[in-house]
Amino acid sequence: MSNVERYLILVEGGPPSNYSAWSPDVPGCVATGPTIEACVEEMHAALVGHFDVMREHGEAIPEPSGPGIYVERAAA
Repeated sequence: MSNVERYLILVEGGPPSNYSAWSPDVPGCVATGPTIEACVEEMHAALVGHFDVMREHGEAIPEPSGPGIYVERAAA
C-alpha cells in the first residue's frame, strides 16, 4: 500500500444511511461506510488507490491543503 500524506476529509451523513467522505483536495475521490470509523478507513484506501492511478497516468498528486478547523456557531 502506498504512503498517504495528511489530507483533510469531510464525513457527512449517518443513520439511517451510511456515512460518506470526500476530500476538498482530491476531487472525485469519495468513500462510504456504515460507521464513521469504517468510512474513514475506506476513504484512506480510496485515496491510496486514487493516487496510485494518478501516478500510473503521470498525473501530479495534489498537495494537501492542511488541517481543518471547527468554528463554533454563536447561540442566537
